Order: sequence, then structure tokens, then C-alpha cells
Amino acid sequence: MGHGSVQVLDGGLSTALEEAGADLGGALWTARLLAEEPERILAAHRAFFGAGAQVATTSTYQASVEGFVAAGIAAEEARRLLLLSIRLAQDARDGRDGLLVAASVGPYGAFLADGSEYRGDYGVSRARLRDFHAPRIELLASAGPDLLAVETVPDAVEAEVLADLVDEVGLPAWFCYSVRGDRTCAGQPLPEAYDVLAHRPSLVAAGVNCSDQADVLGAVRTAHMTTGLPAVAYPNRGGTWDAASKSWSAGAALDLELVDAWVDAGARYVGGCCGLGPADIAALATRLSAD
Repeated sequence: MGHGSVQVLDGGLSTALEEAGADLGGALWTARLLAEEPERILAAHRAFFGAGAQVATTSTYQASVEGFVAAGIAAEEARRLLLLSIRLAQDARDGRDGLLVAASVGPYGAFLADGSEYRGDYGVSRARLRDFHAPRIELLASAGPDLLAVETVPDAVEAEVLADLVDEVGLPAWFCYSVRGDRTCAGQPLPEAYDVLAHRPSLVAAGVNCSDQADVLGAVRTAHMTTGLPAVAYPNRGGTWDAASKSWSAGAALDLELVDAWVDAGARYVGGCCGLGPADIAALATRLSAD
């Protein structure tokens, strides 16, 4: 079909790590490897670039100074590890031009490590959300990523807090909700949720991630029409998330037949999330580059 204007994102970093034999147990998930086996993270980023991804998303989705400290890591070391996550993704480019690094900013629910990023409504104030997110976003931005990937946000209330912080930092960012059907995971109608992201000077794209691929097209259409921005789409493999084992049950490979419609609806950043590894991204890259 030929979609040269579409950038291919990477897939699920956790999936690539698990396929390579990494143990991702514990509340820190992939972030634990920053302290213990950073070479595995570097190898996973390289695997996605080798598969045709043009953007590497860092291992900071579930990483924060607060989370590291709760796991027994000193605050100064926690800040070093967050900065290391950016450097690993940058190093994985191996000097090649045109490859980007997106610093992952997960929702408050990722810090809770109980699957609440697929529910939202954590029962905390906007002030608490801001106090949690602000120092992490500022620290990640200071390391010089090309952009921020604000992802798997379940709730329009948290989205507004995050979008304000991103604008204050001023680094380009894409912004993704996790959705079910035509609503956010917290239950807000998607037009209402994406309206929170309209007229934001720092946002370069808005869309959906870590959601069932069957729900992507509606979210892409709504995101593009509501914000006027290019859309971003990177679904998971589907199935059910088990917060205890940090794994997805069942699910299916990415249906490449769906991708054409996403692009036609305005998607300009397309990749995969949990359950979709380098082989899936290689197939996607081939599809997007085909004549």
C-alpha cells in the first residue's frame, strides 16, 4: 500500500525482554532491569530497531523515583536509573540517523502496579497526580529524548493534569488513552476525553495504545477529528491483563488488514504494545512500506 509518511513505533518492551529470557517479576516490571541488567534493555531496543521500528520507547513506563524508593533504591540512584533509560535507547540507535527516542510516561496506575491503568479513577486528588508526575516528566525531559510518549492513560482527569505538565516542559509529545469500545477505561466518552488534548502546543499526536486492536479505529478517528492532530495507534495483543503475573492471557497477533484503515483515518505513528514483539513490528514495517 505504501505509507511512507507513517512512522513505525516499537512494540512491547516487556515482550521483547521476556522473549529474550528476562524475568520481569516485581512491582518495577521492566524498570527493574535498569538496575540489574541494563544490557538486556539495550538489546531489546536494538531488536526493535533491527525489525524496522523508527522510534524506541524507553523502559520508564512503570519507573519513578517514588517507585524506586519504595523498592529500596535510594532517591539519587533512582534518578540516575531514569536518566540511564534514555541513554540506553539513544545508544541503541548505533549512530543511525532518523531514529527517535520517546521517553515513556505511564499513568499513576502503573506506579500502583495493580492493573489500575485499565480502570482509572484511583481515588486521589489532582494535586497528588501532579506531585507524582511533575518531577518525573522534568527529569526525563532533561535527558534529551526526542519526545515524550504519554501512554496508557485511562482517565481524562489524569490526562488533563499530564497535558498541562507536558506543555510546561515544552518537549514534543504524543498522548494515548487506554480504551474500551468508545470510552476511556475510566468510562468517559472518547470525544470528551480527546477534547482535553485539543489546542495543546506540545502535542504532536493523540491516540490509543495498550487496547484491543478492534477498538483502535474508532479511537483513531475520534482523536484525529477532535484534536486535529495526527493519530498514534499501538494496540496490545488483546486478552486479559493479570496484574499479579504481569502477563496477558490469550489474545491474537496484530491483524495487519486493520492497519490500512487506521492510516486512512489519520494514524501517522503505528506500532505495538504488550504481547507484540520484534517479529510483529517487522511484519508491520513490511506492510507499511509495501507498494
